[in-house]
Amino acid sequence: MSEGGPGLAVGDEVEVEVGAVAHGGHCVARHEGQVLFVRHALPGERVTARVTERGPKGRFLRADAVAVREASPDRVTPPCPWAGPGLCGGCDLQHVALGRQRTLKADVVREQLSRLAGLDLDVVVESVPGADDGLGWRSRVEYAVDHEGRAGLRRHRSHDLVLVDHCRIAAPGVRGLDVPGRSWFTTEAVDAVAPSAGEPVAVAVPDDPVPDVHERVEASWATGAGETRSFRREFAVSARGFWQVHPGAPATFLAAVMGPLAVHPGERALDLYSGVGLFAAALGEAVGPDGQVVAVESDGDAVERARTGLAALSWVLPVRARVDEAFGVPRPTRGPRRGGRPRRPTRSPLLPTSADVVVLDPPRTGAGEGVVRAVAALGPRAVAHVACDPAALARDTAALLAAGYRLDSLRAFDAFPMTHHVECVAHFVPDAP
Repeated sequence: MSEGGPGLAVGDEVEVEVGAVAHGGHCVARHEGQVLFVRHALPGERVTARVTERGPKGRFLRADAVAVREASPDRVTPPCPWAGPGLCGGCDLQHVALGRQRTLKADVVREQLSRLAGLDLDVVVESVPGADDGLGWRSRVEYAVDHEGRAGLRRHRSHDLVLVDHCRIAAPGVRGLDVPGRSWFTTEAVDAVAPSAGEPVAVAVPDDPVPDVHERVEASWATGAGETRSFRREFAVSARGFWQVHPGAPATFLAAVMGPLAVHPGERALDLYSGVGLFAAALGEAVGPDGQVVAVESDGDAVERARTGLAALSWVLPVRARVDEAFGVPRPTRGPRRGGRPRRPTRSPLLPTSADVVVLDPPRTGAGEGVVRAVAALGPRAVAHVACDPAALARDTAALLAAGYRLDSLRAFDAFPMTHHVECVAHFVPDAP
């Protein structure tokens, strides 16, 4: 018996039959009424699970599969010696054949949309060009540094370091920097970046000044008029700023967003959570000088780069603001409120009161119900939602459905092979009366 109550304690081992995959890189198992979220397992397997953590009040347990009694036919030997129980926490699925990784991710997307949005859909997770074997794709890797100046990667749900020789999913340019093989005294972390244009860089945090890197994007998509639109542009991005880590992701997501939107010249578009302006640039080219694009981003560094990079598109307006506050939506509160009701922010006068199309690319937590309602109030004929978390997408989808929109299409992409992460691009249109 443990301090948290009856049942299994941390360190206990138990043989269990593994059930369905769950959101977060683990599968569900049960032992005498207790729920275990088991990593390094596959549905249908029988494994010995070692408890690694108890959830709040013992409502669930986290565990690692430390021995496999009955293996799934989809189990493979991990290509990285640092992937496994108690080792690097970066990859959840190296023990799974690549095709099966994608069906597991599809199962998670399907389950979240069913449970949280009431939609029953067939989901297929597509590959992203540039990582046929699931390795060597990650163009940005953050290494932690210990008190002896050694760089490594974190254990799962821990600050402990695993001193790897090199990361198997890191891009060749990142591996060539040999961050784990060098000493990094007085440094807290090292960001290794291999951009699509220019030389790789290693930035010691907080010692080094943060340089710009350049990312080149070339994409094409069919328009609603049956024509093909081509896009080619280079973006300046802070080496520590946000950019998709899979080299094929920016072009893939751009085509997936822009094709179904079928943007027309002269339309008004919003790009929310716009970063350095990838979608804003494509929207700006599509609407032309008779149209308008408002791009909203909270990171000041990214906004400045967008203003510089998109200066030739004078009808594109980058705005520095939190998206929720720009719409006059109060921030969610956590814990007990103090001092009465939170102040409601004033809606930004730079945001239009209507829009033809809207692109949402929120952080992992999603846009949230308040922002979704504000977007729907603009009356757009089409909304594109780019989501890196299936649960957040499902919550935002439920809010859009409640606001009078329907899900018109959904595509899912394996932009993070060997991990449980999956990217989705969903398109919404007004529901027919």
